[in-house]
Amino acid sequence: MVNLEVIYAGLKLRNPFIVSSSGLTNTVEKCIALNKAGAGAIVLKSLFEEQLDIMSTQYLKTSDYPEAEDYIKQYVQAERLEEYKTLVKQASEACDIPIIASVNCYHNGQWTKFARAIQDAGASALELNVSLLDTSKEGINVTQAHVDIVRSVVKELSIPVIVKIGENHDNLVHLVESLKGAGAKAVVLFNKYYPVDINIDTLQMTVGNIFSRKGDLSHMLRWVGVISGKTSNIDISASTGVLEWEDVVKVILSGATTVQLCTTVYENGNDVIHQMETCLEAWMDKQGFDSLAEFRGKLNYRDIEDQSFYERTQFMKYFTNRESK
Repeated sequence: MVNLEVIYAGLKLRNPFIVSSSGLTNTVEKCIALNKAGAGAIVLKSLFEEQLDIMSTQYLKTSDYPEAEDYIKQYVQAERLEEYKTLVKQASEACDIPIIASVNCYHNGQWTKFARAIQDAGASALELNVSLLDTSKEGINVTQAHVDIVRSVVKELSIPVIVKIGENHDNLVHLVESLKGAGAKAVVLFNKYYPVDINIDTLQMTVGNIFSRKGDLSHMLRWVGVISGKTSNIDISASTGVLEWEDVVKVILSGATTVQLCTTVYENGNDVIHQMETCLEAWMDKQGFDSLAEFRGKLNYRDIEDQSFYERTQFMKYFTNRESK
């Protein structure tokens, strides 16, 4: 009989399907429904420090006491943190699968403050949603900034720490190795940045497409394969572009331990989780695999015969003789 159980960041999951942090996971009721639909774990909607600051600013605009800025910020933060702790506690009690909390901060001290509170609320693990985009002329050491955040949080917690990273790094292998050294138990590839677009009629900046598309899978496959082939003892969760059950097979073959689902659940409903699970089981049975471990990383950078498939960055032969229509 096919066994889909996995160990991810030290947590035992009944299958590799994790519903990622989003509007799908911002209430207890939604988490219960995802649990019943067959999810292996749930990452709660992120607690954003930036959002708390925006809320504080909105309060200040309507306040007759602008000198109370610090008090209002502390009040808003404390109230929202209590709401998030309640969500973590109630979701953890209502579901029989791991509930992973998520935080996104930009001030170094807040990571540890939020992390301790969330652990106390009963989260199974904490996913650090790290989005550092360096636009300064001088430049910052982005890798070291990640490491400093992770090390400070790990020092405070006993639950596993997972890091969701972006793809805009000059050496992702080095970054993941550094995060492992700082105590991270897993990484999520990749953090989807806020999409920017331009409205050419109003000449204003606007929001682009927020959902993943089929083409997103290829880039993520490359880096899952390379990182899993060069780095050991840290789990990888594949996010962005996992839309169909075949995509799940591909990312596990490239070395992922789990997959994070978002766009496909939005577009197809919670039932897509069970559909993917059924198809994955059927494929494994056809291939003669009894467990995910038997084919995980079978085609990663280390084990593939021709490593140039991962290293190649130019089109080379494929497009040399193709003509435009």
